[in-house]
This record gives sequence, C-alpha cells and structure tokens, in this order.
Amino acid sequence: MKSLATLALLASAFLGYSLGVCPQTALGQSAAAENDAKQYAAMVQRSVDYLRQHGQADDGSFSGTTGIGPTGLVISGLLSVGIMPQDPMVAKGLKYLEEHAQTDGGIYTLDSKHRNYDTCIAILALSKANQNQRYEALLDKAEAFVKGIQWDEGEGKQPSDPFYGGAGYGSHSRPDLSNTTFLVDALQSLGNGPEDEAIQKALEFVSRCQNLESPANNTEFAAKVNDGGFYYTVAAGGESKAGEEPNGGLRSYGSMTYAGLKSMIYAGVGKEDKRVQAATDFLRKHYDLESNPGVGQQGLFYYYHTMAKALDALDEPQFVDASGASHQWKSEMRAKLAEIQRPDGSWVNDTARWMEGDPNLVTGYALLALAFCAPE
Repeated sequence: MKSLATLALLASAFLGYSLGVCPQTALGQSAAAENDAKQYAAMVQRSVDYLRQHGQADDGSFSGTTGIGPTGLVISGLLSVGIMPQDPMVAKGLKYLEEHAQTDGGIYTLDSKHRNYDTCIAILALSKANQNQRYEALLDKAEAFVKGIQWDEGEGKQPSDPFYGGAGYGSHSRPDLSNTTFLVDALQSLGNGPEDEAIQKALEFVSRCQNLESPANNTEFAAKVNDGGFYYTVAAGGESKAGEEPNGGLRSYGSMTYAGLKSMIYAGVGKEDKRVQAATDFLRKHYDLESNPGVGQQGLFYYYHTMAKALDALDEPQFVDASGASHQWKSEMRAKLAEIQRPDGSWVNDTARWMEGDPNLVTGYALLALAFCAPE
C-alpha cells in the first residue's frame, strides 16, 4: 500500500499534468516543497526542544536576570510558530509575564530601565495568547501605559519637537526608533490601525529618523545623507549606531531601515509615498542576509526578525534588488537560519552586542523571523 506522502506526490503530479506541467517537474516541485516543510518543522522543533530543556528557569522566565524582555520575545516567538498557549512551557512564560503587571499598567520588573520596551514585548506575547479575552483587562492597561509614556503633549512636547511621537526605554529617556517600532508593533497587535492617534504620532517621529528630505522631515539631518535609509534617533542631537558622515550626517543601516519601513506601512503610508519608495530603494541596494548593512554582524538577529516583518508588510514575496535580481526572501531566510542554527537547536550571535550573545533572546528573534518564512 502506498504511503500518504507518496499518494500526495502522485496527486500533485497528476494535477501538474492536467495543467500542462511535465509530471517529472511536478513531482520534483512536490518533493522540494515536502523537503522545505520537513526542514522548517525540524528547525522549529529543535529550537523548541532547546528552549524547553535548557532555556526556561523554574519561575517561567527566559534570561530573567536581564528583565522580562527576553521572556516576552521567546513566548511571542513560540506562539508565532504555532506552539499553543496551553503548552506547559508557554503557559509558565505567560504566567511570569502576568505576574509582572504593575499598578500603573506597565509590565516590567520594578528595577527595570526599559519599561516601554518590556511592556511592548509583553503585549506582543499576551495578545497572541488572548484566547477568550483572558488577558483583555491586562492588555487594556498595558496599552494605556505605553501610550501614556509616548513623547507628546503630556511630556511638554509639541509636534515640531524632534522628540514628538517617539518612545524611549522609559518615560524620561530620549525616544529612539527601536523602541518606537516596538510601540507601533504592540499597538498593531492589539488591533489598532492607522487611525490610532498614538500610531500617527509615532509616524511623525519615524519620518524624522529617515535620511530623506520630505514634508514630514525638515530636521537638520534630513539632507546630509539623503539615501532614504533610517538611523537610530533624531532626538537629543541625533545618533546612528552606524556612525556619522564627515558632514555630521547620521548613517543609515539595515535594521533601522526595515523598522522604519514597517512602521510607516503599519501607520497607513502607501507604496506610492516618497518615504516608502526611498526606504525600499535603500533596501534594494542593500539586500543582505549575511550582515546587518551598515553595522556588520551587530544586531544580526534583531535585523532578521525586523526584515521578515517588514517584507511581509510590504507584501512582496519576491524582492527585487537594485541589480535586478529577484529574491525569494522567505526561502532564502529559511536557508540562512537553517545554516546557522547550532547543534543544540539554539541560535546565537558571536558578535554579542545588544545582548545577542544570549541564546534565549536570539532564539526568540529567530522564531519570530521564521514565523514569516513558513513554506507555503
């Protein structure tokens, strides 16, 4: 008796023949698709096994000494690749996050200096697990908290101020694009669309972090590089993790450009907009899965997960680079992550800046990227 897999392959071949496709070609395509699915499932399973056996502490946290951020990322990653909220590992992690809900609505440890970051990441995880509105009240308070510490009139900032609309690590830290993109992600995960006032305020800050002169960006940095990419922050004198040009311009780099592009799309900015076109052109010139363009190996896995989210939001399954080469970015990213997964099932960055020497955090990033790269 033929196996189910064999019958499926034969059915695919027959369908291909009926559509005028060579049966051998149809069988080959089906076999390749089956291999892709098996590789993906094995990659995910190995990472889940690693986290289950080595990553989680007894209190449900992952790398809890650094705050709740890694736990939120890991749980969000696990839920994104199909692990259910009822799974014991996930349930323990969710309980850990829930236990860190504070009276002000934020979700963080009391000594945290990253209250926006921690709360936004917790929102991402809890919103994915919000079956039967279990976490609805908690999420409502968390949403109010992150909106409350966004830089706006409540902090004495007007729309003309470079701080305006941005989010920092906490209520008194300068805003940056990384924290702001997590804020937009969190609000989007709660069902907030482009009409949301906080998302539109965030768009004002995001637009000012782009190396592009536009009606939305008349800052001192807009024209100094003018390549369409994004940098870390325009606030408090500006900063790029990729450094400065001799003229004082702040250099664009990959992860922040994907973060900026994604945030603009979530805020309702269309492909015809000059800002989206310029950011996309920058990324076409710097399409790369070997490094985070502009900063090398630093923040590579943050880059992967942000890249996957942004290209999914851009809705271009085939991303054409500046040379005209067409990239099946989902399969290319799957292949890259398969190549660099460690034998124990985890991922880690040998360049440890921004905590990417932590296999729990990095495995969370990898799972979040894989969620957008599943074989179709």
